[in-house]
Amino acid sequence: MAIDRLDPRGRQMMAWLRDQGIEPTALQAMGSDASPRRYFRMEMAGATRVVMDAPDQPSACRAFCQIRALMARAGIHVPVIHAAAPDNGFLLLEDLGSRDYLSALGGPRDEPLLRAAIDALVQLQGRADGRDLPRFDADRIDAELALFPDWYVRRHLGVEPDAAWWSRWAAGTGVLRQAMLAQPTVVVHRDYMVRNLLVATPNPGVIDFQDALAGPVTYDLASLLRDAFFSLTPEQEQSLIEYYRRQAEAAGIPLPTDLSRALDRTAAQRHLKVLGIFARLYHRDHKPGYLADAPRFLDYLHREIGGDPAGQDLAALVAELPRPERTASP
Repeated sequence: MAIDRLDPRGRQMMAWLRDQGIEPTALQAMGSDASPRRYFRMEMAGATRVVMDAPDQPSACRAFCQIRALMARAGIHVPVIHAAAPDNGFLLLEDLGSRDYLSALGGPRDEPLLRAAIDALVQLQGRADGRDLPRFDADRIDAELALFPDWYVRRHLGVEPDAAWWSRWAAGTGVLRQAMLAQPTVVVHRDYMVRNLLVATPNPGVIDFQDALAGPVTYDLASLLRDAFFSLTPEQEQSLIEYYRRQAEAAGIPLPTDLSRALDRTAAQRHLKVLGIFARLYHRDHKPGYLADAPRFLDYLHREIGGDPAGQDLAALVAELPRPERTASP
């Protein structure tokens, strides 16, 4: 991208870089995410750096700096912050590379890559001090769950739930909430998925961690193994769950007595939330691509709670909804 063709916000970013004594020789827009943040890879003398542009997100920038320090102290491979202006929404970061796990998976290296991600997760859970982090409490859990009826059911499917529907919803999601609150608490990345893990030395490089909380021990494992953009076979998933169990127990991390059931219920809460977020991205933010993966999430939900005696009615409630049609631009 030619620097002289940047938008006003981009030119403000360039002015900030020049104030740091940096004059990029080239600037390349990187893939965006589901937020308003933008990322640019820039070349400078003998190195590359990544600039994060987070307009109107000073709190997210400050959280990024705080969580980055917490994770680095735990030995997690996170990018070095070379310069920061959180009040203006700019961070200058180490470039951990351009190949994420999503692009690397699909071959013989899958298991070593995913085991490395589990090793890093266990290290985070066992070493990071989350006492000063906000809690993934009942209010946050409920606020996330509300995205599903508000955005996916009512806005996207056009279904207006009746009183009986809301009663069944409250009973079913209450099971998920209680399962999450009953688990041991650790530092939770909250989006520990293959797009946020980079092939690096050592593996993985971890990014997009600014929303970390203190929360249920199975949450990040659910994010990793039941991803929005790729699927494992049941055999692969079970092997990795058992690998996680062994590593976590060896590290002294307390686990739920029934790890598989706790993982299923936590994953179901996450998948209901993400379906709501994807519908919101489609209708409010005009980002249609995410909803293409809705069928994957619905299949996850059926598997996670369809065989759970306490979750069967919630699974039926979701299954009774119209199946989503292929999405187009709103």
